[in-house]
Amino acid sequence: MPAKKRCQSQAGTSAQCNQAALRIVGECPMCRAQFCGTHRLPEHHNCTNLEDCRKQAFERNKDKLESERTVASKMATA
Repeated sequence: MPAKKRCQSQAGTSAQCNQAALRIVGECPMCRAQFCGTHRLPEHHNCTNLEDCRKQAFERNKDKLESERTVASKMATA
């Protein structure tokens, strides 16, 4: 049986997390590293791609809000 994958938070330092990495939700979508339940969110493991993640989320939210904007209909005044 292969060894359990360990959390990669602060890997290579004395403060490295020793908990087992989660199988399904433990992989960070931005940096593709494996993390435990405590460090699985990009904010909690100091993700190197966190700024890109924030920019993408901002752009998605901006596009969604602009697509839902209500535009007043133009009325001809006589």
